[in-house]
Amino acid sequence: MPPVACARYVGQTYRAENTGDPLSTPAYSFNNAASDPFAEDPSLQPAMTPIWREAMFPLDWVALHSSPVYYGCGVPRGHGEPVVVVPGFLASDVSLLELYGWLARIGYKPYFSNIGRNADCPDHIAGLLLETIKRANRETGQRVRIIGHSLGGMLGRSVALDYPEYVSLVISMGSPFRDAVRAHPALIAASAALRSQNGRRVARNIKPSCFSGHCTCAFVKNMLAPEEYEVAHYAIFSKNDGVVEWESCIEDDPKLNNEVNCTHIGMAFHPGVYRVLGQRLRQPV
Repeated sequence: MPPVACARYVGQTYRAENTGDPLSTPAYSFNNAASDPFAEDPSLQPAMTPIWREAMFPLDWVALHSSPVYYGCGVPRGHGEPVVVVPGFLASDVSLLELYGWLARIGYKPYFSNIGRNADCPDHIAGLLLETIKRANRETGQRVRIIGHSLGGMLGRSVALDYPEYVSLVISMGSPFRDAVRAHPALIAASAALRSQNGRRVARNIKPSCFSGHCTCAFVKNMLAPEEYEVAHYAIFSKNDGVVEWESCIEDDPKLNNEVNCTHIGMAFHPGVYRVLGQRLRQPV
């Protein structure tokens, strides 16, 4: 019996899998995907991560406030170096208030990213982040350290690759910066919603190719085919991450990675993460 094409349902899209029939169509779709030329994207892959674990993030916050690390005990101190903190996807600087205050307590000069809500074209937001980094560099006379959570870490890495003259070090926390982002379908659906007509009322600079490997912007280039880093770069990841697959969040060199035991959301306020940050921020740059 000759092979035929079979249809498989993925989310709201039917895909035809070419099983050898020359008359079969490699891919077709119904509903919203029919009008979206960027629906098929190998660089953005759904992963059934245990997203239910993210409901436990308040425990990460409690653990931080009950830890000596929160008060700076046993943590290497800074000497006024500028550190820019960058929030994750759909979040704002408010999500990093704890981290901002902690950095100030242990001797650094922290800066919020001033990017607003991280829910717009990543390349546009990277431009806003660059302005903050330039200001921190100008005000302190020093190259800047960047700490980014999730998408914020990817933005920080992109700026560090393009503008090493302003950046000395970048640390990503739960950031899927590898060549293929493997994330829970809910996260992929949220990025697709921003590209929709209604979503563009919020994300005013977004383009149809945003959040996909089809875009030709500098941000996507730096994620899919980065040049060699000229600055120090480290990755913090958790195997309990319920939003992105932890394998997407690690460096090739194991010495540049630190594993923690917390949720994806909780990386913004977990004592294990803060302990690692204190150590990495003092690494020679």
